[in-house]
Amino acid sequence: MKLRQMAVAFLINEEQQVLFLQKKPKDTFLAGLLVPIGGHIEGEEICDPKSACIREIAEETGLSSSCIDNLTLRYIVHRLSETKEIRIQYVFFGNVSKDSKLIDSDEGSLCWTNYNEISNINVSVTTKEIAKHYEKTAKLSKNVYVGSMKSLNGDPVVTWGLLEDWEKPR
Repeated sequence: MKLRQMAVAFLINEEQQVLFLQKKPKDTFLAGLLVPIGGHIEGEEICDPKSACIREIAEETGLSSSCIDNLTLRYIVHRLSETKEIRIQYVFFGNVSKDSKLIDSDEGSLCWTNYNEISNINVSVTTKEIAKHYEKTAKLSKNVYVGSMKSLNGDPVVTWGLLEDWEKPR
């Protein structure tokens, strides 16, 4: 069984819009969907998903880390793909100015979407579930949540848990 790790960012501007990448219709992964900015973690980044996220942001948007405020890990989502690959997605949230100079990459075009419209647009179930949970539970906290994707009566759902240190010093 293979393991694939990814790091993505929900970059939010002052108007509560999220920056998405519109994937090309012929892409092999998430074709035609709007996706958060990010991608696969490279071997040398395996112990530092934030660095991978910053690299992917720069590659897909042209934004440097100095343009992003409060880039913080908020979610780790696990799922088993149809090819029996375990996918682990590290999800960061950060703030960026709507006036930031963006560049499109060869992976697709960039667009701002109102946060409250995420559930109504062409995004993955994972993205919808993260957005819904963040708005309902995590927005006002600094916690990191772990989600496990599964099927319930044929519909995708996420079971959320709080990531915390349960060991107490003696």
